[in-house]
Amino acid sequence: MLYPLTFSSILKPILWGGNKICSFKEITPIQDGIGESWEVSHVKNNVSIVANGSLKGKSLDDLIEAYGSDLLGKKVYKRFGKSFPLLIKFIDAKDALSIQVHPDDELAKARHNSFGKTEMWYVIDATPDAFLYSGFAKQLTPEKYIRSVEDNSFTDMLAKHEVHSGDVFFLPAGRVHAIGAGCFIAEIQQTSDITYRIYDFNRKDAQGNPRELHTELAKDAINYRIYPDYKLKYAPEQNMVQTLVDCPYFTTNLIDTEEGKTINLKERDSFSIYICMQGKLSLTDDLENTIEIHQGQTILVPAITKSISLKPITKCKLLETYIGSE
Repeated sequence: MLYPLTFSSILKPILWGGNKICSFKEITPIQDGIGESWEVSHVKNNVSIVANGSLKGKSLDDLIEAYGSDLLGKKVYKRFGKSFPLLIKFIDAKDALSIQVHPDDELAKARHNSFGKTEMWYVIDATPDAFLYSGFAKQLTPEKYIRSVEDNSFTDMLAKHEVHSGDVFFLPAGRVHAIGAGCFIAEIQQTSDITYRIYDFNRKDAQGNPRELHTELAKDAINYRIYPDYKLKYAPEQNMVQTLVDCPYFTTNLIDTEEGKTINLKERDSFSIYICMQGKLSLTDDLENTIEIHQGQTILVPAITKSISLKPITKCKLLETYIGSE
C-alpha cells in the first residue's frame, strides 16, 4: 500500500560546497563541503531509497516497478514509462559554480540518449553580496561566444542578478547560467545529469588540474536570444497556493501558510512533491496516513492519493511540484 514517502538524502561533497545543507535539514553531525543534497532522484547510480514506513529500504526503481501508474500517474507513466521525470535538489554554493548550459530534449536525445534539462531555482537564503548569472546581457553569435570564452571576457556577456530569499528563476534548456557564492537554493529539474561546463574561471580541481570544459558542445545547445528579464516576478500571498512555474516538464506552486489546508489531488493524475522550505507541519492523506514534516524535508505523495490535508505546527513555506499538462 502506497503512502506519503520520504527518501534518504544523497549528500554530494563538492569542491564549492559549504555547510548550510546539513543544518538546514537538521542532519548531524554537520558536514562541511556538501554542495548538493539530492532529495528525490532517479539518476543512474543515484537512485533514491525510501526512508519511512513499510517500504523503507526500497528504491525508487522498486516502487516504479511494483506500483507503476499508481505512483506516477497514468499520464506520467504513459509519457515517461519507468523513468521518474524530476530531480529535486538543495544546492549550497560556498564558492561560485562554473558557468554552464543544458541541452534540450532533442539535442540530449541525439547526443546522450537522455532527457534534456529544464529547471528552476528557488532561493532559500543568500548572503548580502550574493548573485547569480542567468541569460545574456549582450548579444552573441556562436563565433563571438567561442572567442569570449577564449579571451576570458565571457562573464561580461552575461546578465548578473543580485539575489535574496524568495527569488525565483526559471531556466529553460539552452539558457546559460551559474550560481554565485553565497546562494542557497532549491532546484527542481528534469531528470538529467547532463551539463555542459562553459567557463570555470580557470580554476583547478582537487588534483590541481584544470576542470574539463565543454565549450564546443555547448555552442549548439545555447539559446543566444536576449530576454527583457530573467527573474520571475511574483507578489507573495499568504495562505494561498500560488503558481510560480507552469511548463511542460513541471508545475511548481508556493504554499506560504499558517492555516490548515486541504488539497484535492484526484484530478491531477500525477505524483506530487512537497519541499518544506520553512517551519513544521503534518501531512495526512485520504487513507489517514500521517507524516510530520520539518524544514529541509521532501515528501513524495503518490498519484493514487485523492487528497491531502496540511496542518501547520508553525508558520510554513512549501514548494509543491507535479507534472501538469504538456
